[in-house]
Order: sequence, then C-alpha cells, then structure tokens
Amino acid sequence: MPTVSIITITYNAERFLERTILSLAAQETTNYEYIIVDGASKDGTLDIIKRHEHLITNWVSEPDKGLYDAMNKGLHRATGNYVWFMNAGDELHDAQTLPKLLAQIKATSSDIYYSDALFVRDDGSTVGLRSQVTPHTLPRNLTWRDMALGMKVCHQAFVAKQSIAPDYPTDNLSADLDWEIRCLKAAKRIEYVPFILCKYLIGGLSVQQHRRSLTDRFNVLVTHFGLLPTLLNHGQILWRAWQFKNRQNIST
Repeated sequence: MPTVSIITITYNAERFLERTILSLAAQETTNYEYIIVDGASKDGTLDIIKRHEHLITNWVSEPDKGLYDAMNKGLHRATGNYVWFMNAGDELHDAQTLPKLLAQIKATSSDIYYSDALFVRDDGSTVGLRSQVTPHTLPRNLTWRDMALGMKVCHQAFVAKQSIAPDYPTDNLSADLDWEIRCLKAAKRIEYVPFILCKYLIGGLSVQQHRRSLTDRFNVLVTHFGLLPTLLNHGQILWRAWQFKNRQNIST
C-alpha cells in the first residue's frame, strides 16, 4: 500500500499536464501512487497520458459531471493512506518535496499536513507565496475555525488521511473549501510542514467563474459557521481585501 495517493484531474489539459507528471517523476522516492482522472478530453491530453503511462499507477478517461465529480472518482480509486490533489499544471515544489513529506508522515502520522503554496503563471514564472500575494495569512496551528474568513490553505498544499476525507459536493464551485473544513473537523492532529509543498498554477475554474464561486463560498461558510457570523465575517473579508490592496498600492 502506498503512503500517498496523488490525484490529478484533467480536461483538455494538454498545455499543462506534462509539467505535473514530470514534477512527480522527479521525486526521489517511489512510495506513492499516481492517479489521473480525465473527463474525456478532446485535445492531446490522452496522448500525453499514454506517453507517460509508465509513470502513472492508473488512469481513466470518461465523461463526468464536472471537476468535483472527477475528484470523487479519484478519491474512490485511491489506495494510499493519504490523498493529495495535484491538478493539471500544478507541480510538487521540488524533487525533495515528497521525500520530506513522507519522512514527516513516518515520524508523526498526523491526520493532515499543510503548508504554503508558490503561485506560478502559465509560462512558469513565479508570482510569489500565497500567504504573501493574497490576503490569506497561513496559521501555524490550523483549525477548521480558521476558515471562517475563507480558504486559508491552498488545496494543493493540503494532504489528508484518506480515512477522514469525505466526498466533495459536486454542485458547488467552493467544494474544496467545504472539503478542507470537513477534513479539519474530523482530524485529531493537524501539522504544518516547514517547506513549500506545491507550485500552484493560477487561473482555475473558480477564477473563471468568479461571481458564482463567491456565492458558493458564502453558502459553504453559512453551512459551517451560521448565517449571522458569516455575514459579519464578510465585512472583515472586505476590509481585509481593501487593506491588502492599499498596502500593495503603497509598496508599488
């Protein structure tokens, strides 16, 4: 049984998938499985998968009901003790990322491991650490209540035991926030790792459908924190965003 199941969701991802696969191939360990769930891509995605099939534990290409339906398929295929989503275009930070994470898991067996994420553009150029280029600070002692003001941890920098990982709701563009909160609620031990876990390709589905994503995020937060606290917290979210933007304008 592999320690970690790394899962990649793809759909017409020929521009970016190879960088994800190669970042796994560079890892100086083999104690993981790699799963790709493709939504019946119509571009060259399958050609890339077949070219690198020797690096992939198993893969499937079939129609799905959207991103989170595909992520559920990945969860159900995973056999590792931990699950880690690394979608097309995202990368493990460097060749030592997985060996360092596995050493941490062996030492502590926590329910969740998390860290910062390095944001990168389509061309691979660096934007900066998520905790520095967005208003989201990264707590060193994370709990589910830290999510009251939104997603504190990038989904690709969040590794959870499969035994506490629920299915994703498939009709919500902020299902990753809901998933992290549910994992955190179920976890007994949550551990920050002092190294960057991933390079995150900016511009995903929630960015492309920003307005609906904000509405879905509000609904997730109401579910977990209640209506009145969520309304009050959104005042803080707006104030925090204004302060962050103002600081950026001053620094430039």
